[in-house]
Amino acid sequence: MESQQNLGTERISVLLLKYSVPAIIGMLVNSLYNIVDRIFIGNIKGVGSLAITGLGVTLPIMTLILAFGLLIGIGTTATISLKLGEGKTEEAQKLIGNALTLSIIAGIFVTVVGLTFEDQILIAFGASENTLPYAKEFITIIFMGSIVNLISFSLNHTIRGDGRPAVSAGIMIIGCLTNVVLDYILVFKLGVGIRGAAIATVTSQTITAALTLYYYLSGKSNLKFEKKNMKLDIRVVKMIFSIGMSSFAMQIAACCVQVIANYALKSYGGDLAIGAMATIQSVSMLFMMPVFGINQGSQPIVGYNYGAKQYDRALKTFFGSVAVATVILTVGFLAIQIFPYQIVGIFNKDPKLMAITVNGMRIYSKMMWIIGISVVGSVFIQSIGKAKVSLVLSLLRQVLLLIPFLIILPRFFGLNGVWMAQPIADTVSFVVTSLVLVGEIRRQRKYMSGTQLQS
Repeated sequence: MESQQNLGTERISVLLLKYSVPAIIGMLVNSLYNIVDRIFIGNIKGVGSLAITGLGVTLPIMTLILAFGLLIGIGTTATISLKLGEGKTEEAQKLIGNALTLSIIAGIFVTVVGLTFEDQILIAFGASENTLPYAKEFITIIFMGSIVNLISFSLNHTIRGDGRPAVSAGIMIIGCLTNVVLDYILVFKLGVGIRGAAIATVTSQTITAALTLYYYLSGKSNLKFEKKNMKLDIRVVKMIFSIGMSSFAMQIAACCVQVIANYALKSYGGDLAIGAMATIQSVSMLFMMPVFGINQGSQPIVGYNYGAKQYDRALKTFFGSVAVATVILTVGFLAIQIFPYQIVGIFNKDPKLMAITVNGMRIYSKMMWIIGISVVGSVFIQSIGKAKVSLVLSLLRQVLLLIPFLIILPRFFGLNGVWMAQPIADTVSFVVTSLVLVGEIRRQRKYMSGTQLQS
């Protein structure tokens, strides 16, 4: 396991580049699945603005599916890193088989529930008479592909924990390029419309899942896949869920926020406001996904070194990650404030929709530049095994603060109140997360000082 052992000896800056750059590429590629769909759908002649609004209604469902992927993928990857840091290779290996089984079970659950209650879910999530047909056309196919979606997302995460981040990113790139090509062919050339975008997404996810499984079955992986490990071990499942629960809760919270936001948007701005939010979140995703990639790249480094009691290396990884995340988010903030019309125009050129989107995007992104410490900080706490604290920090930004603001602020500021909720929640979350991190950093430095005195 030479590649894993390097996590405890190689320079932190080199490790962050080695692990984070492929992870950033992978996360950007993953976000492009949704972003490319929205660009193509938003530019369908005659129905683009309504179609992208229909897609906006499905956003909470996509987030819900992603929640299961993160629960299994993040939980498994972080646990693998901790076990390898402790020198428990066999336990790390068992996690791969259990992750595959959990992905299949979760995929079947999402498909059955989704297809059974499709109309009710979409109406509950903000679909109107005008947007329901477009939303249903897209999400039916997505529900049918839930199993391959979860296998591709969950197991691709574990390849990073296996010490092969470049392989993980390469597989994601192949899937994304397939999606772009099929989107163009099916939506524009063959005129299949919004359904074509969904078919392109599921097809590319199937290819990603197949390549990920091939990696483990080909014998090229460090951790070997064994059929016997597919039998669920309750102890292993608990480890996966305990660490992955923070990311799962954050996505469930995001789903709830999106539903509440859809209702507020519909009440104060009509259907077009939901379409505007779909574009705003797509743009935000372009800058947030690299930060999530940094988190994923740093996670095995932090987990391994914390498990090996090399706390100084874990802290260096955290500080380096926060610095890079802040630079990326500051660039995003400036781009949105300076070039909003050019950015929004990529998704849709309807004058009414553009006006709503530009105004909303400028307000929504006001505090983007400070949230790196909140996002990286909660995952750092998660990576050192403090799942409950991490869970609270994740829920703080997405539930405990954001939901009340979404309910209260529109009553005073109308549609602008919906856009204002996120930056205000980001500011308060930044302060609280910083205080928690200061306490944890002091504790680790105190331990390191005590160790040095003893030696």
